[in-house]
Amino acid sequence: MKGEFQWHKHDNEDEFFYVVDGKLIIDLENKTVELAPKQGFTVPKGVLHRTRAPERTAMLMIEGSTVVPTGG
Repeated sequence: MKGEFQWHKHDNEDEFFYVVDGKLIIDLENKTVELAPKQGFTVPKGVLHRTRAPERTAMLMIEGSTVVPTGG
C-alpha cells in the first residue's frame, strides 16, 4: 500500500496490522501510532481510524471474515 485510506471503524471486529516492509501510520481518534517493519498494532472494534503509508509499505492486515473490504 502507499497513500491514505479513509476514516472508518468496525463495530464488531478488531483489526490487526503488521508491517513487513516500509512504514505504516495509524491515526486514531486520540493518538497516532507509527509502525516500522516487524511491528504490529491492533485497532479495537468501534474505534474510528485510518491508515497512511508515506512510502510503499508491505503489511499483513488481519480482520474477521464479516468485514467487507472496500479497497483503498
